[in-house]
This record gives sequence, structure tokens and C-alpha cells, in this order.
Amino acid sequence: MLIKTETELEDVLSRPSDADVAAMAQLEGDLLILGVGGKMGPSLARRARRAIVKTGVPKRIVAVARFSEHGLRDSLESNGIETVTSDLLEPGSLSKLPDMPNVIFMAARKFGTTGSEDLTWAMNTHLPGLVAERYRASRIVAFSTGNVYPLRDAKLGGAVESTPVAPVSEYAQSALGRERMFEYGSRQWGTPVVILRLNYAIDLRYGVLLDIGTAVFERRPIDLRMAWVNVIWQGDANSVCLRSFAHCQSPPLILNLTGPEILSVRHIAEEFGRRFCVQPAFSAEEATTALLSNAAKAHQMFGYPAITVSEMIDWTAGWISSGGPCLNKPTHFEVRDGKF
Repeated sequence: MLIKTETELEDVLSRPSDADVAAMAQLEGDLLILGVGGKMGPSLARRARRAIVKTGVPKRIVAVARFSEHGLRDSLESNGIETVTSDLLEPGSLSKLPDMPNVIFMAARKFGTTGSEDLTWAMNTHLPGLVAERYRASRIVAFSTGNVYPLRDAKLGGAVESTPVAPVSEYAQSALGRERMFEYGSRQWGTPVVILRLNYAIDLRYGVLLDIGTAVFERRPIDLRMAWVNVIWQGDANSVCLRSFAHCQSPPLILNLTGPEILSVRHIAEEFGRRFCVQPAFSAEEATTALLSNAAKAHQMFGYPAITVSEMIDWTAGWISSGGPCLNKPTHFEVRDGKF
């Protein structure tokens, strides 16, 4: 199967699994998504909505964002998702939002941090503190990042949840601050929380595979400074998010969220080269350490991702070859100093 259009892509990304439907059937109360306007939020909201429709149990989904992307708000509302336009950093904005028993926190800032560190800290640390207090009576599933871990020797495997954090750069430090704010709220008020440390979700319009595949297709050298990566299909990551509410606890449950493999960037490029009949070119030396996570705990709880790396590479290669649209948002996965 190849995905040829954005309509097909959105359908695949938002198609709920049986486990998603079961999770939404068991979830008590409505669902609030804060920061739905990012790369993952729209398909997550649609996936939740489609799962809820299948349950036959009436349940509201309220999606909150600034909605700067043209057409997104109308698109979500056409799918039966309520929307609220809000700048969450504006004083008093959270008090205007409805009380909800289930909250997904997706608001975050990464790219553009260098030179605007204060805004990154406000979004990644100050705002989570406000949300933790405002929704202290709710269940919260909050997205975080594997950037809170130190670089790992690929031969030793990725960081596990008990690996001591050692964030490099202000972005990663502020992301750890986000976790600490939800942890504080959970311990202070008993709020049940799950924190998902995500590494590289893949959508055909953005992601590590698109970055590597496009470079091969355009005959540009692939930077090997970060020679190893983890990836997971965005739909699989969102599925774990929806199913995590059943595991919210105080103090928070922390889960790494990524695929089971440690992937060689060189090997990925060569796989794209075979599909494009192109000999990949490379630059820089391959380091032995990389930003890597071990998500075995999540896999034990939720099962392995449904979409394999081979499928993701096939789909991405087809998307690139056919001139499919992209978001023009490089992941900068090759960056080793954490400065984005």
C-alpha cells in the first residue's frame, strides 16, 4: 500500500485501532486537548473522535490552540470536534476553558529557542505549572521529549525511564521543567498523570525519514553526526497517548515513546537509495553516541507499534517520489548540542 494524497494520509493517521476504541469506551468523561495545532494534534483529535463515534457513547472533545494555520479550526469542527481559540500564555486564558476530567497537554516550543529562550521556558515550564494547577482535579497525559536524557552509546542501547536525566541546552532543560511542574502538581494535589517522552514521530509530511529520504532524492549529503535514531509512526504514538489515561497515577508514570529499533542513519539512507536508484552521499564522522530511548516498558503495556520501519520508509519514498507536500519543518535530528 502506498499513500498518495493528504486525504489518504489523514485517514490512515486518524484511523483508530480496536484498542483505541476500547480505551475511549472505558474513559470516563469528556476530553480536552491543549495545544492541538501542532504536527500531531489534529490527527490525534480526529483519531479520538473516530474512536468515540465507534463506541456509540456521547463524549465531547474540545481542542484548544491559537489556530494560526488556515482552515484547521473548520476542519476539526467538521469532524465533530469543538474548538476554542486561545493563547494559553495570556493571563486568565486557562480560567476561561471548560472543566474537563481528561486533559492531553501538547503545547510546546522547540525550534526557534536560540535567541528566544525566555519564550521557550514560558511555554515549556511556566505554562505546564499553570495547567497542572488549573486541571489538578483531572487526569493528565502530557507529551515530553527524549531530549531530557543524555546521549547514549548505541551499543549499550537507549535510555530507559530510570536513566538519570541530563538535559543538554535550554530547550531540553525547559522540557524537563515541564515534567517537574506536572510532577509537582501530581504530588501536591494527587493529580493522576502520565508523561510520554517521545522520540521522533513520523508523518510523511515531516520527520527524520522525510529529512533523510529527501536529502537522498535531491543528491544532498546526509549529515552523520547523529548516526543513530529511534522513530515511531505518528498514528502509533497517538494511539499510546489515548490508551495512557487508564494508567494515569500519582506520582506520574513516565513512559518512553518510540519504536523498538535503534536505526542507523547510514542504513536508512541506503534503503532510500535503493528505492530511488541513487547512491547516497554522506558528510561528517559517525559518532558512537546519539539521542536514543528504550521504549520496552511502553511496548509491554501497549504492544509493538503497528506500522514497521520498512513500511514507513516505503510510504515516505513513495511520497517523495510523487512530490507529496511537506511542512518544510526539518527535525534537525543531526544536532548534538541541543541548540534549536
